[in-house]
Amino acid sequence: MKIIYPAYGSKTKTTRTVGRSFQALVLMLGITVAMFGGIGSRLAYLQLVEGTRNRQLADNNRIRLIPKQPERGSIFDRKGRILATSRLSHSVYIWPMAPKKPEWDSTKQRLAQILQMPAAEIQQRMDKAGVNSPSLIRMARDINPAQITALAEYKNQLKDVEVYIEPIRSYPNGQIAAHILGYTGEMNDNTLAEKRQEGYRLGDVIGQMGVEAAFEKQLRGEWGGQQVEVDGKGRVLRYLGEKKARSGQNVHLTIDLELQKAAEKTLGDRQGAIVALDPRTGGVLAMVSRPTFDPNVFSKRITPAVWRSLQKKDHPFVNRALRGFPPASTFKIITATAGLESGKFSPKTRLQTYGCMNIGGTRFCDWNLAGFGVLDFPGALAWSSDTFFYQIGRGIGGPTLIEWTRKFGFGRKTGIELAPEEAKGLVADDKWKRANYDLPWKVGDTVNMSIGQGFLQVSPLQVAVMFAVPASGGYRIKPHLLRDNEEAKKWRESLNIKPSTVQTVRQGLRQVVASGTGRALSSPTIPPAAGKSGTAETYKQKSHTWFGGYAPYNKPEIVVVAFAEHSGGGGGKICAPMVLKVMEAYFHGQKAKGEVGSR
Repeated sequence: MKIIYPAYGSKTKTTRTVGRSFQALVLMLGITVAMFGGIGSRLAYLQLVEGTRNRQLADNNRIRLIPKQPERGSIFDRKGRILATSRLSHSVYIWPMAPKKPEWDSTKQRLAQILQMPAAEIQQRMDKAGVNSPSLIRMARDINPAQITALAEYKNQLKDVEVYIEPIRSYPNGQIAAHILGYTGEMNDNTLAEKRQEGYRLGDVIGQMGVEAAFEKQLRGEWGGQQVEVDGKGRVLRYLGEKKARSGQNVHLTIDLELQKAAEKTLGDRQGAIVALDPRTGGVLAMVSRPTFDPNVFSKRITPAVWRSLQKKDHPFVNRALRGFPPASTFKIITATAGLESGKFSPKTRLQTYGCMNIGGTRFCDWNLAGFGVLDFPGALAWSSDTFFYQIGRGIGGPTLIEWTRKFGFGRKTGIELAPEEAKGLVADDKWKRANYDLPWKVGDTVNMSIGQGFLQVSPLQVAVMFAVPASGGYRIKPHLLRDNEEAKKWRESLNIKPSTVQTVRQGLRQVVASGTGRALSSPTIPPAAGKSGTAETYKQKSHTWFGGYAPYNKPEIVVVAFAEHSGGGGGKICAPMVLKVMEAYFHGQKAKGEVGSR
């Protein structure tokens, strides 16, 4: 059987070939539908699913932000005097499309010459931001008048370079309170990766240490700026709107600027620290560390030469008021308290002191190698007898002494807002010694600890907190920098020390000044004071020296601790005069206001 197809003339098909041409048409139609379906699906996906993102990319190509940096909140002392503020300065920005232009190499070289920065650094910043950056890219802050003039003279060669006036951090007192305030600077790549979710961007300035870092959220503010539409060459076509920058919040500290200046002058160029605080509230009145730095240098680009000059000092960015050192005989305050609270010794205890004692097979000597005869607790504190406190430590045992050491706050951070910079110190025990030396705790370790030597490490701030315990009548205070006018009871915790213990320790600390090793603090220029000296032995170097005190003795208003690193000498000779000068500055200021305490 044959079927004739007129359209094909003589072509014939058998029953086996019938319909095959229709199959081809159907196949072609299916392929076409599939192709258009895929394209349609892709278009639908790009528009409906990825539409927002793609519109954002498109906007980024034509919309730019001329940034307006917020004014950072100011920092004030307890009396409203400025510690840190902002001033207006000139900053240099580059349009992100600049590297795509033929003249980019000449622009980069000219700008590097004017800003005195490597051309490679300019290129690196541009590459990091990318040509699709939604905002201009900052190259330099706080440029000088000569650079401003040069940028104006070469304006025709620097068409993609903009100069804007914006606030920059300023510390009007220079180095004063540098370790408290810290400094600000542009974020590095690692910090930016951590902070991007919080709204930070490339080139943002952030608090790098001190109060600037601790109160970053309050001080920061919020960026603003003008949104502009640009063409493919980066030229501004029109302004789209403006968002006002929101200034950061001001922060008021417990610091007293005049007392801080006095403490800075008193410590001078000596390596060490001074801490002054209110034993009633824990408010830090002054905190000094040497060597130091000027935080203003970080308000602009740090050149390699400037950085090298800073590094010539012995760790100027380390706040020694928050780092650990052996407390020496200042620690006898805790040994006396632990002994009296243990029940094994009473306020009437009297012990024979010796030039040297053999304890656990080791010879332990008094600092004068002769002893002081028979002493009670106040007398032992007054003369800082080592052999008296060896006997107290041995009598109560290591666990009891360690327990009271931790009650006073040693071995942990104090709670001050500068936590990232604060060391916990070290209160060693049997577990620690076995882990680090593979040896058990022995009686010799307890004896060493009883006079503030051995493994013990505490900071000048922790020592100030220790002195505040007898000064406040048995409370451990929490030192703080933020002045919030809260009641003192919210900043302190009772250690449940017996009144008789407090009285005995306070009597001893008073005798230190009246007739003992701290007579340098006995002066008619301040109310009657109490205190304790300390001299810490160090390996193959000069000793550290300490003195801590408070006044007035019967109603304390201020605790001052001075620490001199590797000074040699004794604490009563080196550090007590420093404590006196700071107290004189404090009480002179109080007298001027008619607020001097009872004498």
